[in-house]
Amino acid sequence: MSDKIHHRFLRLIERIALLLVVLLFLAGGSTAWFWHAFTAAGPLADEKVVVIPKGVGLSGIAKVLSDAGVIENPLVFKIGVRLTDGGQPLHAGEFKFPTSVSPRGAARVLIEDHPVLHRVTVAEGLTVSEAYDVLVAAPDLQGPMPPLPPEGTLMPETYFFVLGDTRAQIVDRMRSDMQSALADLWVKRDKDLPLASPDEAVTMASLVEKETAKDDERPRVAAVFYNRMKKGMALQSDPTVIFALTDGKGKLDRTLTGADLKTDSPYNTYIITGLPPGPIANPGLAALKAVLHPAKTKELYFVADGTGGHAFAETLEQHNQNVAKWRKLQKDAADKAAPQSTDGN
Repeated sequence: MSDKIHHRFLRLIERIALLLVVLLFLAGGSTAWFWHAFTAAGPLADEKVVVIPKGVGLSGIAKVLSDAGVIENPLVFKIGVRLTDGGQPLHAGEFKFPTSVSPRGAARVLIEDHPVLHRVTVAEGLTVSEAYDVLVAAPDLQGPMPPLPPEGTLMPETYFFVLGDTRAQIVDRMRSDMQSALADLWVKRDKDLPLASPDEAVTMASLVEKETAKDDERPRVAAVFYNRMKKGMALQSDPTVIFALTDGKGKLDRTLTGADLKTDSPYNTYIITGLPPGPIANPGLAALKAVLHPAKTKELYFVADGTGGHAFAETLEQHNQNVAKWRKLQKDAADKAAPQSTDGN
């Protein structure tokens, strides 16, 4: 090889080497730029809830996030997800994205699948019809209500759900929770109770639930009812009369009358002895525990005491005294509420 050819060959090698260096530099710069764009803080000024529809694919997700202002560059998001997350699926649903979340951070939110949780609370002591009204009014639940289940079969509780869950699913959960709780509590019950079945326990618990909302009173109210049953006395529970009058479809917007207490119904515990034929509401866990582990007392009566609780008594004489006190409180309250005369004579 002549010196001239050798020189040209060396020049070519140098140019090729320089080109490779430039390409590597450019590639490194592009990589650095991309990684910065994928991991840097995004444009979101405040945390935001975004719904990712089902079946939209990666491009669709990138567009939803871009339209919502979560990410700035859909292409960076798509490339970054494909290169860095090993094909892990992005989930559909309702998600909360934090302030200034990066495209990579937004992808992790969807991969880790922690959707926004909603809640609906069904209070203790509601009838099935009233519980259904609560679920119908819950705006984030979907679908129609299933047919009404038997009274007393729904567990009152706060239920969490995600967007897309249905009202029928919540009802199924309520029924399942009641069955599970009752099965567990029944086997641990006190053994001397006058109850023939778990269903009777729910019926008794529904009476206790409607009589008092105070935790410390529930076992005492249950004891009163058991003590009366053992003596063959009628339970005389006002809520059973209200259930008979309303058929469990709402509240009675007036005071019970003497005629009401004579209502001909198998649920009226003023005219029947023992338990009514079924529950009058959906009792909560505390009421179920109270009737399966009642207080050990000889009390046979209770009446409101004006403080939100009740005065209990073992004898009719004591009870009549408590009733007289309660009626005086009612009269004093009524007199205080009555409009005062402005006549100066």
